[in-house]
Amino acid sequence: MPAQILDGKLIAQQMRLKLRVARDGLGPCPIRLVSVEVGQNPAAAVYVRNQQRAATEVGIEMEVRNLPVTTTEAQLVATIAELSGRADVAGILVQRPLPPGIDPRTVQSAIDPAKDVEGMHPANMGAILYREPSLPPCTAAAAQQLILATGRDLRGTETVVVGHSEIVGKPIAILLLHRLSTVTVCHIGTKHLIEHTRRADIVVVAVGKAGLVHGDMLKPGACVIDVGINQGADGRIVGDVDFASCREVAGFLTPVPGGVGPVTVAMLLRNTLRAAGATV
Repeated sequence: MPAQILDGKLIAQQMRLKLRVARDGLGPCPIRLVSVEVGQNPAAAVYVRNQQRAATEVGIEMEVRNLPVTTTEAQLVATIAELSGRADVAGILVQRPLPPGIDPRTVQSAIDPAKDVEGMHPANMGAILYREPSLPPCTAAAAQQLILATGRDLRGTETVVVGHSEIVGKPIAILLLHRLSTVTVCHIGTKHLIEHTRRADIVVVAVGKAGLVHGDMLKPGACVIDVGINQGADGRIVGDVDFASCREVAGFLTPVPGGVGPVTVAMLLRNTLRAAGATV
């Protein structure tokens, strides 16, 4: 039987309905999310528009701050410091990629941790070791939300995370450890990847390599979360998972696009409301 598709668009829509209720509970005072972008990136522009539409639906005002491509790291940090000090700003995010010469870690560290709605400040990342923080990394939190949407009890499951990035791989591994899943993290140094993925009940793939994981690499019935976003040979957006072959083996599978992406945006809005004082 083909895998059940985890519809990220539907899950994100359901989340936004709940977030709207939480936002209304905060009263009429505006809740502002500020997006900072250095230079113009067409791909990022599409993502920002999606964020703006979702924010409007939830009742969050999203301000877009476009800085010239010549902006230096010091100027960007100064902009972030100004936004961090504004009482009317609930959340701040910096769009990627950043131009050469600007260190993303320096930039992320400059954001007030209480307004770091991407969940990437060292203080928020470090908090994951103790518990799930109130502002977790959005993509990792989205991957976890999709896994939980299967209704599967994670205690005692075998999870394999393919990719060890700070944005997804490492945080999702720790988040699932909190759920008492047994987690293995694979990366470029891993030998015989298939030996790991074939025993996994849950596979999270986030490496940025189109079609890396095929159906013959999976345990029948596995839950497969594809975080990858790549441009295929025909120009279409594809994930890190070969969708056709994996669908014949997996029990649950996220599509690309329409899987992790929409839920990541919903998590960004959830973090913004939490930063504004909502319990959601």
